Amino acid sequence: MGTIIEAVRGMRDVLPREYEQQTAIAEILNRVLTSYGYRWIDLPVVERRDLYLRKLGEELVGKVYEFTFNGRDLALRPEWTASVLRAYVSRMQDQPLPLRLCYAGPVFRNERPQRATYRQFTQIGVELIGGPAPRADAECIALACRGLDEVGVISYQVRVGHVGFIRHVLTELHLAERTQGFLVWSLERMRSQGADSIRSQLDLEEENLPFDAALLDGIEDAQAEALLQHALESIGVNLRFGTRPPEAIVQRLVRKLHRRDPEANIERAMDLLEQLSALHGSPTTIFPMAERLLQSFDLPVSGLDELRTIIGLVQAHGVAEDRIIVDFGLGRGLHYYTGLIFEMYADDGLQLCGGGRYDDLVAAFGGRQSVPAVGFAYGLERVITAVQEPPTVARSQEALVVVGDDESYGSALHIADELRACGVIVTIDVRNRSLASNVRDATRREIAFIAMVDKTWNETRKVLWRNVVTHEEFSVSVSDFVEHTLHYATQA
Repeated sequence: MGTIIEAVRGMRDVLPREYEQQTAIAEILNRVLTSYGYRWIDLPVVERRDLYLRKLGEELVGKVYEFTFNGRDLALRPEWTASVLRAYVSRMQDQPLPLRLCYAGPVFRNERPQRATYRQFTQIGVELIGGPAPRADAECIALACRGLDEVGVISYQVRVGHVGFIRHVLTELHLAERTQGFLVWSLERMRSQGADSIRSQLDLEEENLPFDAALLDGIEDAQAEALLQHALESIGVNLRFGTRPPEAIVQRLVRKLHRRDPEANIERAMDLLEQLSALHGSPTTIFPMAERLLQSFDLPVSGLDELRTIIGLVQAHGVAEDRIIVDFGLGRGLHYYTGLIFEMYADDGLQLCGGGRYDDLVAAFGGRQSVPAVGFAYGLERVITAVQEPPTVARSQEALVVVGDDESYGSALHIADELRACGVIVTIDVRNRSLASNVRDATRREIAFIAMVDKTWNETRKVLWRNVVTHEEFSVSVSDFVEHTLHYATQA
């Protein structure tokens, strides 16, 4: 006997009863999305690897399943947004905006397996391309809430943050864009590990520069470029690699060195972000606290306006304020977000959904122009875990057709097709078992009726039926069975 081969760790088999439940919940979510005007799109599971290297962020890039095949660097899809935007840029830029697209399908991430966390899981979500803030943002949050309401997730919270607000604050503190990006995507780590962990990472980045930036202070770019190129070549650094000329490499390095942020600015930003990232609670509580914090740093409070407006519109959609948590330490981990970000959590802390705004992604993927966009995705397996009262899976009536003799097999096939045409699920006994064995089998499979077909059907056009539950037997035609017996059984 051969060795049993189990599913790969982190993957799982979805067996029939669970699959039916999963499909029922997915169909409810699908109906909700289409009711808001979103249209379905399906895309390849395998994409070019560089699609995900551009904007995903280090945390998710490290979880991508990637491989090389016939000289091409490929990857299994770790999320849908990049793929949808790739399809939009390559094939749909002439479509009228806003364009509402929805999707459902597997994604793959090399996650650590734990409760409701798998290495292959299903995302169901939307992308609203060409929809600017704040109304499109509010629509996405409200739509995500509507889906959870419809499938029966009773208790959940919506955590909202805003990358654009954080970047606005850091711009006011005169930090370079590169430093801003690093700090924005370090917010969650700052809250969990403290500001010192972020400071040490910033120090490490400075140490990795191949030249002491202080030597270039006060020197014009052209002179600095000549000095740096001579210094690098004199110590044997090869600048002639890749497709860019040495001059372009040196120019970029000089810009990087000249963009160093004054230490005082960084410390001020770290102090502010450490306090901001600790703010999370109801909008009525957190916005005044955030305003006071900004004022204590002599910073304008206008950066809060968009998020406050979005939350007001979400409430206008019917989402209760007590579901909404403002969380300025929210990061999401994906580097393509530019504005609103949000996540939805069950009461036990399980994340069910996440999304946000990504206005720069179309241009980053080669679009003709920048296009505002926002979207979100559910993790289907997690949503199923959070459903308190799973929807009833409606099943059609089922019948098992038993053949009395070999000569009647053709008649049995004809009867089975008649029943299927009337919406009955029909299986045929292919093992030629006894009636008692078929009754036991039908009972185990929860099949309600057995049709016993023999050669008398050719003369009478009647079938001997057996009710598996009541053990009642009766002889009627297929049409009478469907019209009377099956109708009443379905009503009951």
